[in-house]
Amino acid sequence: MGLRVTLVAAARSSSLLAERFDDDRPLDAAGWYEVQCAAEALVPLGAAELRYCSPTPRSRATGEALGYAPLVQPALRDCDMGRWRGLTLAEVAALEPAAVDAWLADPRTAPHGGEPLLAFITRIGGWLDTRPAEDGAIVAVAEPSVVRAAFVYALKAPPATYWNVDVRPLSTVALSGGPGRWRLRLEAAAQPAPLTRPYTPGL
Repeated sequence: MGLRVTLVAAARSSSLLAERFDDDRPLDAAGWYEVQCAAEALVPLGAAELRYCSPTPRSRATGEALGYAPLVQPALRDCDMGRWRGLTLAEVAALEPAAVDAWLADPRTAPHGGEPLLAFITRIGGWLDTRPAEDGAIVAVAEPSVVRAAFVYALKAPPATYWNVDVRPLSTVALSGGPGRWRLRLEAAAQPAPLTRPYTPGL
């Protein structure tokens, strides 16, 4: 069977434009609503033998709302953004445009005084590679940035690929394999509920 790790992006704690670096705010009203809407598809993932989450409030709340009763994993914490923590990208770009350019251009730099992107990706990859199960299923609710980092690590893609991966709240990424041999696993889409009456175009 092999090991299967499904990463679930935490529900939102703000609108996209209001997202802040290393955010520690809880789920907002829209986030709670989206969890309810996605529950039918995501709750079955809780049958996994091991269930984890990032230490952020919204990751923990998402996991609890889905019935996972997840174990908090400090290694799945968001990237340490140093003095930029709590600011939006627009705010930082207005304050330190040259530093933002350097951060986006070189994954080894940390002009904010926190964690370089490359170190962040490597940390998340280290968590993947040290999972205790050789077979079975694992589910982990994590920040979208963590899901992006895992995706890049698993595919052995250049770190700059991180900026080209769009992870929406409550989206999932499934990986299978093991240390050093991860593969992206495309799951079959859920079948829509049958129509209660024949569908007529234009009605």
